[in-house]
Amino acid sequence: MSQSYKAAVVQAASIPGDPGASATKAADLIRQAAGEGARLIVFPEAFLGGYPKGASFGTPVGMRKPSGREDFRRYYEGAIDLDGPEVATLAQATSETGAFLVMGVIERGGATLYCTVLFFDGERGLIAKHRKLMPTGAERLIWGFGDGSTMPVIDTSLGRIGAVICWENYMPMLRMAMYDQGIGLYCAPTADDRDGWAASMRHIALEGRCFVLSACQHIRREAYPADYDCALGDAPDTVLMRGGSMIVAPLGEVLAGPDYSGETILYADIDLSEIARAKYDFDVAGHYARPDVFQLSVNTAPQRPVRRIGSEDDLAV
Repeated sequence: MSQSYKAAVVQAASIPGDPGASATKAADLIRQAAGEGARLIVFPEAFLGGYPKGASFGTPVGMRKPSGREDFRRYYEGAIDLDGPEVATLAQATSETGAFLVMGVIERGGATLYCTVLFFDGERGLIAKHRKLMPTGAERLIWGFGDGSTMPVIDTSLGRIGAVICWENYMPMLRMAMYDQGIGLYCAPTADDRDGWAASMRHIALEGRCFVLSACQHIRREAYPADYDCALGDAPDTVLMRGGSMIVAPLGEVLAGPDYSGETILYADIDLSEIARAKYDFDVAGHYARPDVFQLSVNTAPQRPVRRIGSEDDLAV
């Protein structure tokens, strides 16, 4: 296992409505970060597929406007399939560079969209995913709910890597489920650019005694189509998300960011030995736990609406 290496968080604007162009841009940024020595690269929430900041999808309480249905159709068409060309573009970039990639996407699952993080290994391509368990507020209009079957912490040569998306980071039990899996590289793709986010990232680093890598887009109104329904206005230079990406060490030291200046890539040196040093006096899923008082139960089974029992052999006469 590599004890020390460079990691990167990418703070950039996606190209909403054009996942192919977003994937191409991401591939270029992966090569750029890897060219600077980064071996772990984290992108923001919904970088492929786009985060629909300010959109309402025509849904006042108790009704759905035809215009909102059309907005959703367009958003659905701008999402990705896991066997699609966008994933192949990312896999090619990680294969060329050998980097480990954590990428936020909008994933089509049948007729439902999911806010998802994809994990790419340079040698093996796409190896795992995490679907956001609890879309926040109006996100529930457009995204389905993940389940406990996609909450991986992946053992890699760079350490144990997992991802928690945006306001999932405010779910104490989800955080505990990640800590219990021994997460050391806690990736937090987000669309939250508010001042308080940085404090949460430092808290999680201290709580989990892990490195936290948070990536948020820096994107202006002009990146979206001209007819995009945006409650924040249509002035092209309006900043819809201002970034705030950062990297934090296991004792809460900010190694990079938060950056609100524009599109950028932030870098930090990761020393995995810092995790053991930090857990000397606090291991929330180990010697600092009190399972005699508190226990968490996690359902990791896929939750399916239809289960087919039996097979053709069962029906044979």
